[in-house]
Amino acid sequence: KMSVVLLLLLVSSSTSGAEPEQAVPRREPRRLSCVRCCGPSEQPLSILSSRHTRMSSDPAYTAPKVQPTIDITILKGEKGEMGERGYPGAVGKEGERGLRGFNGRKGQKGQPGPQGHSCKQLYAAFSVGRRKPLHSSDYFQHLTFDTELVNLYKHFNMFSGKFFCYVAGIYYFSLNVHTWNFKETYLHLMKNEKEVAILYAQPSDRSIMQSQSLMLDLQEGEEVWVRMFKRERENAIYSEESDVYIIFNGHLIKPAIE
Repeated sequence: KMSVVLLLLLVSSSTSGAEPEQAVPRREPRRLSCVRCCGPSEQPLSILSSRHTRMSSDPAYTAPKVQPTIDITILKGEKGEMGERGYPGAVGKEGERGLRGFNGRKGQKGQPGPQGHSCKQLYAAFSVGRRKPLHSSDYFQHLTFDTELVNLYKHFNMFSGKFFCYVAGIYYFSLNVHTWNFKETYLHLMKNEKEVAILYAQPSDRSIMQSQSLMLDLQEGEEVWVRMFKRERENAIYSEESDVYIIFNGHLIKPAIE
């Protein structure tokens, strides 16, 4: 037993006196190499700042916008039925006045007057109309007529537009006109060369009928007629070819000699 113990002591001592073995080097974890993501003059950004940059408005980092395209022809429905006709709108203002036209041809010779006789008929009556509208172009403008309704003994001259008194006495006269939208209506009833009555209507967005009437004591040879009187505003009366809107009437009520 002692020999065994000595042998063990010798082995241990020889082992302790030997040079220590070199330690096995520990394997370090592999490091990832850095890759440059910016220019030489730029500083690397942190993760948070880099994320903020990508979410900024810089076109280099912003995500592309997706704009969906909708086919309108798919959503368009069938054509509906035509609705009811609406109310007519207000009449617009008349345009500017055009240039003065060329002078017309000379008219035909007027009708001859009634044949004179010793025993005069103590009657007189007329009713004439106008189918054409008229705008006053002069300060005073004579109003003529183109439609003869009643003209007893031809005392009213259609060519001149004047009633000539052949029978002295008391006469009744009336004038009816149709106004024009947004225009003034101003006319004079004339006895010879003097105005004796006025027919007037202010400009309005509606056209209306206006009338004037009076009685006159006429002597033989006197004349009664109508003229338009133009002031600063445009003066006009309205009529149509299909109807008569302007009427001038007159008749004898009581002759001077019965």
